[in-house]
Amino acid sequence: MIVHFIGAGPGAADLITVRGRDLLARCPVCLYAGSIVPPDLLAYCPPDARLIDTAPMSLDEIEAEYVAAHRAGLDVARLHSGDLSVYSAVAEQIRRLERHGIAYSLTPGVPAFAAAAAALGRELTVPEIAQSVVLTRVSGRASAMPARETLAAFAATKATLAIHLAIHALDRIVAELTPFYGAECPVAVVVKATWPDERIIRGTLGDIVETIAADPPERTALVLVGEALGARDFRESALYDPDYRRRFRGGTP
Repeated sequence: MIVHFIGAGPGAADLITVRGRDLLARCPVCLYAGSIVPPDLLAYCPPDARLIDTAPMSLDEIEAEYVAAHRAGLDVARLHSGDLSVYSAVAEQIRRLERHGIAYSLTPGVPAFAAAAAALGRELTVPEIAQSVVLTRVSGRASAMPARETLAAFAATKATLAIHLAIHALDRIVAELTPFYGAECPVAVVVKATWPDERIIRGTLGDIVETIAADPPERTALVLVGEALGARDFRESALYDPDYRRRFRGGTP
């Protein structure tokens, strides 16, 4: 018996990986976060699978389901939104599985920031403007941010910021980032990327709060900030320059 943690991707059912889809099709038990995982993904489960919505459950209750499935010898698909590597609460579940000696696997999914960039039609790293992407969030009820991980500390690098779980703190984000990026820095708020009701709100640090106030999203929104979002006049990468010599292509010595 094994618990398969599966990144469901950002929303669209066809953005789950082939491996994740095939695991769903094989597992007789599926635990899924019903508040943020689209129901269309459950169509990949076997017709007689036991489907358990974990949205109203505590971690103890989820653990009990793993233990029961283990005793019955039933593989479990544990479906999480986005990718498992960030903000998935997988680490605490793994710790409990290890205490019980229950085997597990992790199958990555398309992360929210990648889906948001695709929705915007933008690359988040642009030559000589931004070559780093910082995935971060702000303190909330679920957990506080470490004291050393502040928006100001990340902003000092001028990297592209992908700020998760923070639409409620947009005023604070703007106040903390404007001294570093300037009021004209592009901002994009992508709400429910790849879902049928996806929304994109564009603006700058100077006007995004006012822009979004007209119809504020409640949750499942990603805030992207950085000059790369609006870059037009930038140096092209040398990667495809005809004079750039590399292993697979000759060029001027």
